[in-house]
Amino acid sequence: MTTPFPFTAVVGQDDLRLALLLNAVSPSVGGVLVRGEKGTAKSTAVRALTTLLPEVSVVPGCRFSCDPASPDPGCPDGPHEGGGGGASRPARMVELPVGASEDRLVGALDIERALAEGVKAFEPGLLAAAHRGILYVDEVNLLHDHLVDLLLDAAAMGASYVEREGVSVRHAARFLLVGTMNPEEGELRPQLLDRFGLTVEVSASREPDQRVEVVRRRLAYDDDPAGFAARWADEEAAVRQRIVAARELLPSVRLGDGALRQIAATCAAFEVDGMRADIVMARTATALAAWAGRTQVLAEDVRQAALLALPHRRRRNPFDAPGLDEDKLDETLEESSGDDDPGPDGDGGGPGGGGGQPGPDEGPAGDGAGARPEGGEGEPAPGGAGEQSPAPAAEPFRTKVLSVPGIGEGAAGRRSRARTEHGRTTGARRPQGALTKLHLAATVRAAAPHQRARGRSGRGLVVRRDDLRQATREGREGNLVLFVVDASGSMAARQRMGAVKGAVLSLLLDAYQRRDKVGLVTFRGSAADVALPPTSSVDAAAARLESLPTGGRTPLAAGLLKAHDVLRVERLRDPARRALVVVVTDGRATGGPEPVALASRTARLFAAEGVASVVVDCESGPVRLGLAGRLAGELGGTAVTLDELRADSIAGLVKDVQRRAA
Repeated sequence: MTTPFPFTAVVGQDDLRLALLLNAVSPSVGGVLVRGEKGTAKSTAVRALTTLLPEVSVVPGCRFSCDPASPDPGCPDGPHEGGGGGASRPARMVELPVGASEDRLVGALDIERALAEGVKAFEPGLLAAAHRGILYVDEVNLLHDHLVDLLLDAAAMGASYVEREGVSVRHAARFLLVGTMNPEEGELRPQLLDRFGLTVEVSASREPDQRVEVVRRRLAYDDDPAGFAARWADEEAAVRQRIVAARELLPSVRLGDGALRQIAATCAAFEVDGMRADIVMARTATALAAWAGRTQVLAEDVRQAALLALPHRRRRNPFDAPGLDEDKLDETLEESSGDDDPGPDGDGGGPGGGGGQPGPDEGPAGDGAGARPEGGEGEPAPGGAGEQSPAPAAEPFRTKVLSVPGIGEGAAGRRSRARTEHGRTTGARRPQGALTKLHLAATVRAAAPHQRARGRSGRGLVVRRDDLRQATREGREGNLVLFVVDASGSMAARQRMGAVKGAVLSLLLDAYQRRDKVGLVTFRGSAADVALPPTSSVDAAAARLESLPTGGRTPLAAGLLKAHDVLRVERLRDPARRALVVVVTDGRATGGPEPVALASRTARLFAAEGVASVVVDCESGPVRLGLAGRLAGELGGTAVTLDELRADSIAGLVKDVQRRAA
């Protein structure tokens, strides 16, 4: 087994180290979400934390890690006698893979034995293994929605429930939830985001000396892991002892009324939703005081707690960069300080695990809508219309529902109809592989005719493997929404392009809420560019759109061909995910030889392949040529104007795609 990378050897992650240590001192803080670019040792720091956690005492033989001092009365392996002797083992860190199944997370029942023998044969899942330890989710923003829902339930109730057709098992599941994510790959659902007590931003150091030290330590670890760990053993032992001492001191820490007023005033000033932020800040400030060896919470503890607990709770939509205005924070703390508060000039938290401030006034590059990509500007028109500066986007609005016709089998989402593991039951079939969702009535019907031949003599039903039936369910899937945006001179009027950008931003927000992947192709001048390859990050798409310049001719055919190439490659990567092409244009085609004819032939490629498409008609003015409507017909899709895009819903917007393709 490879020696864990020492926690104290992780370089340049003061805020991350502090957040993890505070959760080790007080697990009730609620876990940590680590946001950062790739290659910043997020996972390394989290995995190294397990070596610092004190051992836990468990009931011998209990698969659910019951505490012998107060065992769970509902433990499936119980009942256990309270006050009995226990065995000590190291605290566990359980990793939840992004592609894990529901049964792997919560556990599984042996359905065949449950029906035939009436026995609750339960195999525990990852939630049981993580009880009284750490549950670590790498790339937590890519976790499927149904797994997110299960995590939310377990985190809220401290227990996991497994139910299969009337057979129910419950067990305790209290764990420290730690997640890491790269914001470029998409954001978290607000419900899960709020469940993390603290959040930290991690980025690679730009200081050469620190980067040299990181490389030096990594190479030394690879050459001799055991020897490298031994070099840091004394420091790790000191940190471990400090955690134990802070845990013992924690019940004695006093959170005065002045500190509570500062916490409440800070949460109100930054307009965070609900009361969870207040509670998390209070627990974090108390843990900071205990970590510093004090029994009194200072204003500096409240300030540090706010910097760790509030940035991710102020995010209102996926285009907002997380952050906190530190000047406003200091002003709020000063105004709300009470007479019984020790004041900001006290001893502070200054823990050895790192006291640096995250300074998240603005999110890191690439994390918010303020990022400015390079390239993607195309060429100016050969006759004169030069490039114009990017126009600001209009205010986003709620859009009509655009969906792909038919029934798919893609990743779970909220856009188009699909056969999924979750949803309403529509029928039954023989299981292909492991049985996950039993259709009880169909199973009984399949087994009933064979009872006499199988020698049934009692009241029980004799069920064999061939009788089992898998329930088929229909839910919703996420799609690939590929935007093809006209950035030519015909779209260049600033007011008009601002409205177009506002419409695309609105559709991007809708894609975020429906768990889609998005891509962006733009065309102008003499060529088309893939401004954003298909990704789950609508933040990145919004950033590309914001900096999009306009001007030049209208190479419509080039834009459609580029979109066709993107879809072809994406089918190889993710064949189950269906695409919806959204072409945003006024329908003009002026680039290249025979532009109109070439655009028509290219559009028919989409219709021939049955690709669902919608044309957002951006033509304005009293005289309209109707070119966008013709393009929609050739694509086999539907046209909708910018005004028509604003609505709560639209039924069957692209339902005629299959009919036209046929």
